[in-house]
Amino acid sequence: MRQGVTTIPATAARRALLEAQGLLDAPDRRASPATLQRLVEQMGYVQIDTINVVERAHHLTLFSRLHEYEPRMLAHLLERKRSLWEHWTHDASAIPTMWYPHWKHRFERYRGRIQRHAWWRARLGHDPERTIAMVRERIERDGPLQSRDFEHDHANHPLPEDGWWGWKPAKAALEHLWRGGELVITRRINFQKVYDLTERAMSELHALPPTSAAEHVDWACRSAMERLEIATPGEIAAFWHAIDPPAARRWCEEALRRGELIEVMVESADAGKPRRAVALSSREAALRRLSRRSDRDGLTDSGAMRMLSPFDPVLRDRKRCQRLFGFDYRFEAFTPGPKRRFGYYVMPLLQGEHLVGRIDPKFHRDRGELVVNRVWWERGIRPTKARTNALSEALERLAGFIGADRVRIERA
Repeated sequence: MRQGVTTIPATAARRALLEAQGLLDAPDRRASPATLQRLVEQMGYVQIDTINVVERAHHLTLFSRLHEYEPRMLAHLLERKRSLWEHWTHDASAIPTMWYPHWKHRFERYRGRIQRHAWWRARLGHDPERTIAMVRERIERDGPLQSRDFEHDHANHPLPEDGWWGWKPAKAALEHLWRGGELVITRRINFQKVYDLTERAMSELHALPPTSAAEHVDWACRSAMERLEIATPGEIAAFWHAIDPPAARRWCEEALRRGELIEVMVESADAGKPRRAVALSSREAALRRLSRRSDRDGLTDSGAMRMLSPFDPVLRDRKRCQRLFGFDYRFEAFTPGPKRRFGYYVMPLLQGEHLVGRIDPKFHRDRGELVVNRVWWERGIRPTKARTNALSEALERLAGFIGADRVRIERA
């Protein structure tokens, strides 16, 4: 470690991340499509997921930051204004379209995968190129289509037997063309994608030239740092999954020489070793301010409580969550039931700046009831009357958002 490297307490690094990701702003502020657009730009993206135990992940993520949020606001930005669009980061996400030219680098990578990836070729059938051409020509002729609009010959072409990914060839072709940038998702019907030609649905963006390789790396690293505040080169590269760690490392070295970054050592909340990272030099004074605050300043039993989606960006890096919050979180939906430690769709509880517990909820839509199967409080967190009241208020807010008539806690 070089002389003069700043040491950042885990508490300050945690606050910086929460602040960057919009979780320290007042959630009861006025919500509108414009507010939502600014929030998604601040976060970078919002992951979209199919699981609907309580509500879709993207809606839960946005509701945790804006209590007046309504799903129609996101649909407006995606489907009508098109200031957001749906594509891939580390997973399917809603992304600001102002960054569209940077995705042209990703399109090129995806287009080559059909030639070298056995998984894709198995789903595209006996003649992948012909299947892709047929799907492209059909959408060009007939307009926006869903996967269901394409028939499949099950007798001659049985589907791969692997659950969710047992796609028919036309569905695989649609996804391949979407990931490669030739198609765009214009809307969803009952959460099913509707695809159209990008050059028709987003003609102005489609016509834009790609950024240069150097511009792309600079954007990927700089924009990630603005949304992480403190990060390692590996974390920078992982934010968008747009570049590899060596490219992020070279960018960091150059930015350090230019004085745009500073080296820091980040302490761990779980008693682990300090971790070398970088931070924006323009944020050095703010980090020092955050470092001076006591950990008790961010721990309250009476403050508002937020329930985080399992796909919240703050939880995405499980190791970082453990280091900064001392919170061991694993998403167990794909873990066999008997091996689960907590539950199928567990939502962490954020109160102030601390992850204080977790719940195992399920929305029973047939009877309009939000049921919490169990509540777990973290070690050292007492379920005081003020804290349990904060949880009850948060559950009532969530019930109102998803349309549940009542809330029931099975086991606290």
